[in-house]
Amino acid sequence: METENQYLGKEKVSKLLFKFSIPCILALLITSLYNVVDQIFIGHGTAAGLGAVGNAATSIVFPLTLVAVALSGVFGDGTAAFLSICQGRKDTKNAHRAVGSSMLATFCLSLILVALGFIFCDQILGLFGASGENLIYARQYFFVILSFFPVYMLGYMLNSVIRADGAPAFAMIATVAGAVTNIILDPIFIFVLNWGISGAAWATITGQIVTLILSIIYLARTKTFRLKLSSFNPESQVLSNVAKLGISTLITQLSIVIISMVCNKMLAVYGARSVYGANDPLAIIGICMKVFTIVLSIAMGIIIGAQPILGFNIGAGKFDRVRETFRKCITATIVVGLVATVIFELCPQIIINAFGSNSENPELYMEFAVLTFRIFLMFITLTCTIKVISIFFQAVGEPLRAAIVSLARDIVLFVPLVLILPGVMDNINGVLWAAPIADIFGIMIAGGLAIVYFRHLGRPTEATTKANFQDSKPGVIITISREHGSQGKKIGELVAKQLGIPYYYKELTALAAKESGLEKAYIDKVNSNDGEEIMKELYLTTSPAKYAIEAQEQVLKDIAEKGSCVIVGRAADYVLHDNPHVLRVFIHAPLEYRVHNIMKMYDDDEKSATKNIKHSDKNRADYYSMISGQKWGNPANYDLCINAAMGKEKAADLIVNLATKR
Repeated sequence: METENQYLGKEKVSKLLFKFSIPCILALLITSLYNVVDQIFIGHGTAAGLGAVGNAATSIVFPLTLVAVALSGVFGDGTAAFLSICQGRKDTKNAHRAVGSSMLATFCLSLILVALGFIFCDQILGLFGASGENLIYARQYFFVILSFFPVYMLGYMLNSVIRADGAPAFAMIATVAGAVTNIILDPIFIFVLNWGISGAAWATITGQIVTLILSIIYLARTKTFRLKLSSFNPESQVLSNVAKLGISTLITQLSIVIISMVCNKMLAVYGARSVYGANDPLAIIGICMKVFTIVLSIAMGIIIGAQPILGFNIGAGKFDRVRETFRKCITATIVVGLVATVIFELCPQIIINAFGSNSENPELYMEFAVLTFRIFLMFITLTCTIKVISIFFQAVGEPLRAAIVSLARDIVLFVPLVLILPGVMDNINGVLWAAPIADIFGIMIAGGLAIVYFRHLGRPTEATTKANFQDSKPGVIITISREHGSQGKKIGELVAKQLGIPYYYKELTALAAKESGLEKAYIDKVNSNDGEEIMKELYLTTSPAKYAIEAQEQVLKDIAEKGSCVIVGRAADYVLHDNPHVLRVFIHAPLEYRVHNIMKMYDDDEKSATKNIKHSDKNRADYYSMISGQKWGNPANYDLCINAAMGKEKAADLIVNLATKR
């Protein structure tokens, strides 16, 4: 751990970014290829009667595939995060259950989507702008894609699991193999076999089948879990934890679906009223979004690769390195955005021609395509920068700021502008102008939040307490877990005093800070934060939260090796469960008793004290469950459970009497 800490905290930021970001960029670009390749071949499918109308159809169906991605991502990314946690606590029992239950849940969800898709096909496609001729093509394309949603969703879900199992290279190989298959089969199915738009769909799903087959083959050689028949028995608690961890993926993907649906619908409505017709604008916006996705993939790959660098250095208090990493990411993003802007503004025809058209009005098609690239992508540099700032906030543990930045541009600004501007301008161009206007106001919000964040970053925090391991003698090690307000800390102090042995509570944080190289303030945050948030941080294997918890566990083991002592909190009873000298104590008390203590200690009213107790106990339960996979406060996990209402002196005497007899 020390070597890795030094690496993330001392290696040149540019070198780290190159190492971590390049693989992320490549992975995202490969994923983007699926849709881009279909669009290119369909656009050139004049012999098959495709071209613009075919591209319009795929633009309509594309957001619907994101619904499948969103739902499979809940279980894919959620299981990946859960696996990381299981690996940390060496929990092999729940690891395979999480994978099996998530596979079953993903498969069942895919069948529901298939059924709904076939039953309400025309209504769904109509919501996304399908009408007339493009509805016929959209239906043909959608039916094939929809039929294989189980394959697509399982492949996507397992790809995340494979990465979390420590095989990102294999996950990329599976994705690349699918993409290459798609590229090879597209011209064969569309042109040689003359299957038209259905051929493009069959090429896509064949690629997805290849990805799924490779993923299933990998399941026979996993590193951290082994699937068996019992793995597929649904575990509601496991699935609940997985879903909580993957919910952010659902929100992110569904916001894209909403944007696409509104944009397509308005283009279809106002396109039909314009000289361009209903099909060409839909085809062009589809091309535009696919090209935009390529540029965005590069920008997002840069900042996603930077996440472990940012995460560790924010935890270690190395704020200059955080600023430097952010600056380099923003600089690289701006360079990528400006290069793209120059191409889109000066020679958009080159890109547009690559996708073909077969439009009934080639001149009008090119006219609107040029307008779309020059207006809609005018401030693509700002769009990418907004996304980078949002992911940056996620990496440094600011989920609220991240959500504000992301939703402000996409949902709060863009969607209303798309709905309002075409009517105000009485022109289809109003749809196009929604993007740059949303970018201008979006960057103001994102930039403002970033400036405020960095202005406060690095302000003096609580200094690391000087703490050392205390000398002791062989004997019993007493671990105390307690409900909030039960006076567990005071009882622990009395026990240590009576036995004449060291007492550890606050000292644990300072010792863990020395062990990990992280700030004491950060480790305090890890110990006090909501368990689910820390679980999310642990998704990143280089997360400082992971280092903090590992450091605390090592400190607890080092303390136990030195001899008899009293340790309060930190799931010490579980961390030291293999130590034969440990006496595990849980201290509880009636709620009224604890409320009275909290009111007296913090000068709270009864309502505030009750709320404080419930919140604190929930966090302790979440933390304990995360570390151990067991239920906090379960009497079966302890050697002695004491009702502190008898008085702290009597409680301490009970513990001392039992300890002296061991």
